[in-house]
Amino acid sequence: MKLLILGGTGPTGRHLIDQAICAGDTVAVLARKPAALAELARQVTLFHGDATVESDISAAMTGQDAVVSALGAGKSVVSDMFPRAAAVVIDSMQKCNVSRLVWLSSFGVGETFREASMTQKMIYRTLLRSIYPQKAIADSLIRASDRDWTVVYPVALTHKPAVGSFRVGDHLPMQGNASISRADVAAFMLDAARGSEWIGRSPIISS
Repeated sequence: MKLLILGGTGPTGRHLIDQAICAGDTVAVLARKPAALAELARQVTLFHGDATVESDISAAMTGQDAVVSALGAGKSVVSDMFPRAAAVVIDSMQKCNVSRLVWLSSFGVGETFREASMTQKMIYRTLLRSIYPQKAIADSLIRASDRDWTVVYPVALTHKPAVGSFRVGDHLPMQGNASISRADVAAFMLDAARGSEWIGRSPIISS
C-alpha cells in the first residue's frame, strides 16, 4: 500500500513509519524537519513541508492510496493547527483523488468526553481544556467530508512496548486514567487503513 504519513517525526508517527516499512508498504512522509528522519532516506520518500499548506500536502499526496495522520501539537497546549491541517488534508485528498484517511485524535474530544471516567474528565477540563476544542473542530471537518475517514480516539498514550492486544470499539467503559502504548495505536491505525471495517467510524482504543 502507498501511504502518506503525517506527523512522522512525532513519537506515534515514528511507530507508524517503522511498522509500515516492516509491513512492506511504500511510505511517504511530509515533515517540517525531514532531517529528523534522515536515517530512513533510503526506505521512505521524504517531503519537506507543512501539513497546513495545501501545496505541500498536495505534492506529497499525489499517487498515494491512503493518508495516515498522527499530527500533534508538540509541547504546545494551544494550537489551531488541527482544524487548519484537517481542512487542507481533505481538500488535497479530493484534488488528488485519494479516498482513505485515518486520523489520530484523542479520547475525551467531542462526544467521547461523555464516556470518560471522572479522573479523565478532570484532566480534560484542566490540562487539555484549550487544545481539545481545536481537535473537536478538526474531527467534525473530517466527518463532514466525503472521504473514507476513520477518526481514532486513544486514551492516554505511553511509550511502553506494544502488547498486541487492546480494547477497541465505538464505545468503551472507562475507569481511572486508562492508557495504551503508542506502538499499539500505530498498529491499529495501519490495520484500519488497509481495511474497510472502520470506515465512517470513530473507534476508541485502550489497553
